[in-house]
Amino acid sequence: QVQLVESGGGSVQTGGSLRLSCAASGFTSNRCMGWFRQAPGKEREVVATTHTSDGTTYYADSGKGRFTISQDNVKNTVYLQINNLKPEDTAMYYCAARVGLGCVVGAERYNYWGQGTQVTVSS
Repeated sequence: QVQLVESGGGSVQTGGSLRLSCAASGFTSNRCMGWFRQAPGKEREVVATTHTSDGTTYYADSGKGRFTISQDNVKNTVYLQINNLKPEDTAMYYCAARVGLGCVVGAERYNYWGQGTQVTVSS
């Protein structure tokens, strides 16, 4: 059974850092792993993606410079390091997987989703 479990969210002050983790289980093939976020009243948007086959990464403009996506294939875990957090980063952060295909930015094209982890940044 395929499963994605996020952790690492929390409440931090502006300028702080968090490292989100996404533990994957049940997958048997290479896949694109993406981090998305959704703030109240807004659409879910991609933050960063990486492919398990070669570690290729992509960052949305919102994630460039402050977000780093990485993976540990031994632990089957993908991480999202977020530095210099800002109040506008407040959102539910989701991990998603797109099996057997390349990375894309559209959330609707991902097959599997975790339950999300909340990030709240106060000023």
